[in-house]
Amino acid sequence: MKQLLTLGTLSALTLFFTSCGKQTNQKNDADSLVIEQVRVTELHEEQIDRVLDLSSTLEGYQTINIAPSLQGKIEHIYAEVGDHITAGQQLVRMDQTQYNTTKLAFGNLNVEMERMEALKKTGSVSQQNYDQVKLQYDQTKDQLEYLQKNTFVKAPITGVISAKNYEDGELYAALPILVLTQINTLKSLVDIPETYFPRLKAGQSVNLTCDIYPNELFPATIEIVYPTIDQSTHNFKIKLKIPNGNQKLRPGMYMHAQIKVGKSNAIIVPFQSVLKLQGSDQRYIFLNNNGVAKRVSVTLGQRFDDKIEIIADEIHDGAQIVTQGQTRLVDGTKINVVK
Repeated sequence: MKQLLTLGTLSALTLFFTSCGKQTNQKNDADSLVIEQVRVTELHEEQIDRVLDLSSTLEGYQTINIAPSLQGKIEHIYAEVGDHITAGQQLVRMDQTQYNTTKLAFGNLNVEMERMEALKKTGSVSQQNYDQVKLQYDQTKDQLEYLQKNTFVKAPITGVISAKNYEDGELYAALPILVLTQINTLKSLVDIPETYFPRLKAGQSVNLTCDIYPNELFPATIEIVYPTIDQSTHNFKIKLKIPNGNQKLRPGMYMHAQIKVGKSNAIIVPFQSVLKLQGSDQRYIFLNNNGVAKRVSVTLGQRFDDKIEIIADEIHDGAQIVTQGQTRLVDGTKINVVK
């Protein structure tokens, strides 16, 4: 009896699994018959203006430390942080003791030199005595000019005071008294991949954008293409000169430089046809591979409004990219192209 029950149970289980297997196969067959309706676009290379979009930071075209060669007491500072300064404007007055002493000595030597000149004309003085007085006169004159420059310190350029490290009466030692930054002209050093070294020349025009002024373009010029390439990064630098007469831009601002580097061929597709793998930066598209969706990973290139350049070894001229219905696809899905 037990044996009969066992055989009956096994027969029932066999029938059950056979039935389930048929249902699973029928479901898989039904899934394989699903055909997604899509639209495609045939890809062709287009010639584009290759533009590099690189980031950098603005700097004052010149930044000068106001640091006299004479250490000692600061009598007076004529400027504060933020003051606009013109070239030649006095900024600092140092202790005048040494300057005044040398000025008196030079006054006496000036009188002595006039006397020696008169005696020389009449032959009443030896050449040796004349030369000694002349040497002392010239040395004192140079010393007075040096002291005047470093006692009454003037601005060498037009700019803005960007730092002040002392107050009146303090002893000047190591730090500069003031820092003067030129902002009516700015500069920026931009790192460029070595591939583009032959394509960039001094004098070439560049457009800049700044996040603070999103709808404005600021013109710049390549002033220097640095002659060496960094062996660790394989980049080289260019120096941009940026007119800033309205002073809307300031040192320290983050900017983007659009630099034209010639023309090249590229595959351009509608931006919405490129999909992003969730949880990563990987981008991919679907190609029509004889009625089957083929997923292809791509690298994004240059953006053109609602279109974008894509780069991948598997993409070739004449390939068909799925531009509508791609979000419903997985690799290997059967597709039907509709007009």
